[in-house]
Amino acid sequence: MRFCVLGSGSKGNATFVESGQTRLLIDAGFSGKEIEHRLAGIGVGAETLSGILITHEHTDHIKGAAILSRRFRLPVFINEATLAAAGTVLDKLSQCHPFVTGETFVFQDFQIHPYAISHDTADPVGFLLNNGRALMGYCTDTGVVSKLMRHRLSNCHGLVLECNHDPELLRNGPYPPSLQQRVRGKSGHLANEDAAGFLSDILHDGLEHVVLSHLSETNNRPHLAENAMNAMLEALRQQRGACPVPVISLAHQDRVGEVVTLRGSAG
Repeated sequence: MRFCVLGSGSKGNATFVESGQTRLLIDAGFSGKEIEHRLAGIGVGAETLSGILITHEHTDHIKGAAILSRRFRLPVFINEATLAAAGTVLDKLSQCHPFVTGETFVFQDFQIHPYAISHDTADPVGFLLNNGRALMGYCTDTGVVSKLMRHRLSNCHGLVLECNHDPELLRNGPYPPSLQQRVRGKSGHLANEDAAGFLSDILHDGLEHVVLSHLSETNNRPHLAENAMNAMLEALRQQRGACPVPVISLAHQDRVGEVVTLRGSAG
């Protein structure tokens, strides 16, 4: 399995995932033209896509979904509450395949499990993608980490994990109090330390690569997100003497991230 975060942040989100002949986008929050451009940057033609998975209805996750669906006759997988909340932005899809949050479905080379997350939208989800050898988890746009999320993502070989903000930067930044409360609330976004704590809970020898994503350009800095993860790993080393150390990389808003290949159980 391969995956690549094409871009992540408040201005647009899209992640490419591939196994066998199946090529998916998780979210399509840039313009169709921009997504085609970013896919071309990793050697993927948009015409070879198989489908689009949608996490929730915010514009930075769905902006280009309809145009790509029509242009390349792509099925869009989305739950009914999110489709309704998206309104006219997603009212002209080439194909629409509703799923039920919490129920696994199969599409070509993938088993796909949409699990509930906590965000200020109609029925937001993360995804767990299984190709029979590797598990890839997608977990962004959530204000808290639940037992369900820990359970679903505990065996991942690859993980896209939200690392949105530094609390001090948020507190002393330009956001008004109401927006600060939204970001740090239970239906907002994960702070760096919260993401690090979550990763600590699910860390295991089979976890190969973690991509820190949805970093706020205003309320975070790449080194602060990395420092939170490094501090967590160092604390675990002191407690245990040793701990698994996956590759940790950063997603970017303005450019394509690293193309990650997962070995999975075939490793």
